Amino acid sequence: MSVAVGLVLLAALAVAGSAAAVASADVSWVLLAGAAALAVLLGATATRITHSELADSRRAAAADRAQLAQSYSRLTEERATEHAAYVASIESRIGEREQMLTELEMALSAAQRRAASAIRTKNAETSRAAGLQEQLVQAEDRATDAMVKVHELEQELDTLRAELDSVTAAWHAAESVRRHA
Repeated sequence: MSVAVGLVLLAALAVAGSAAAVASADVSWVLLAGAAALAVLLGATATRITHSELADSRRAAAADRAQLAQSYSRLTEERATEHAAYVASIESRIGEREQMLTELEMALSAAQRRAASAIRTKNAETSRAAGLQEQLVQAEDRATDAMVKVHELEQELDTLRAELDSVTAAWHAAESVRRHA
């Protein structure tokens, strides 16, 4: 660009110098016409230099934009991979919790059957055990233990359900954030 500005200034000086010489009437108009032609030639050269610089800067800017687009593409791929891994992890955790929940429900059902059986046994022992007080006490102990176990399993089941709800809510929130990103 400095060369182009220098050429335009040189052309202006040549035209001004020849115009001053013609004005003093010592020099012919041919000198002024030659200076004007030189000015046009230098102006065209300056324009060509400016055009080349502009084209080079546009190519450089386009290359920068292409590189930036590739960087964003890689970043998007990385985030998609991370998100897929996160979703797989959450789904795995949900599966584990559901499996534990199923097992606890089965254990609760079995404990309830045992408790019902213990209560039936207690009632049968009570009705026929006028003199079997010690057996009655043992049956009551078993029934109490079974009830305590049922209560403990119900509490553990409630805790696992709450954890499952929490994990599911977190997963849905993560899915919502991913969709908006």
